[in-house]
Amino acid sequence: MLVTSKELFEKAQAGHYAIPAANYINMDMLKWHVEVAEKLQMPLILGLAESHLGENISIQDGALVGRKYAQAASVPIVLHLDHGMTPSVIKEAIDAGFTSVMIDASTEDLEGNIAKTREIIDYAHPRGVVVEAEIGHVGTGETYSDANPDSKYTTVEDAKAFIEATGVDSLAISIGTAHGLYKGTPKINFDRLREIAAAVDTPLVLHGGSSSGDENLKRCAQNGIAKINIYSDFLGGAMNEVEAVKPDNYPDLFAAARRGMKMTLEHYYGVFETQRVK
Repeated sequence: MLVTSKELFEKAQAGHYAIPAANYINMDMLKWHVEVAEKLQMPLILGLAESHLGENISIQDGALVGRKYAQAASVPIVLHLDHGMTPSVIKEAIDAGFTSVMIDASTEDLEGNIAKTREIIDYAHPRGVVVEAEIGHVGTGETYSDANPDSKYTTVEDAKAFIEATGVDSLAISIGTAHGLYKGTPKINFDRLREIAAAVDTPLVLHGGSSSGDENLKRCAQNGIAKINIYSDFLGGAMNEVEAVKPDNYPDLFAAARRGMKMTLEHYYGVFETQRVK
């Protein structure tokens, strides 16, 4: 069933678990993610990032196929635009049928971020679509180091002020993760996470889940994170299975990639301690 994230996040907050936001870059990944969710009877957030729009997939294709599989599924599925940077693209996703969108204005100052987020909320909410935003800044794994992570941590004060000014539905915070795979080892600021979770009621989101470590991610889910984004680890899981099997033809290569990606999502459902649909 196609849903927004509102009720799913309320349950995740109450149960102290997280829901995976499984990003996809083509129709095959989308279908594989849904198949895993149905097999395990788990909720799912299907994420399509603006940066991945192009030859392989468009907003319209992602909406058409995503809505088809979500509506036919026996479990609740959110169709989410991830890291929307361009207002016109975000609004196109809303009009095409996405049930959740992210406005990423995290590189702006607080006032600029609030203004851009309000613009999207004013468009999305009357159309029944929920909005995620980000404050602080989650950097990239390629430039990550223990001494100088390419991130700006979220403060409690900024989180409270941002939520009060925008009424955003969920908030991505920066507490030490980075997008992509790491050169260094991520050090999560769990004290900051607990402080923010205690100060606000709005569901919290963690970006940069891939390669952040199972124990780190489990603790994030237990301490207030309701949604954790995964992308790079799906590609890694596919390649690991391909390298293990060493297929010599395309059908076997395709099957190995599918198996690797599906095993990755199953793994993270366990790590996040996601609760089955009742």
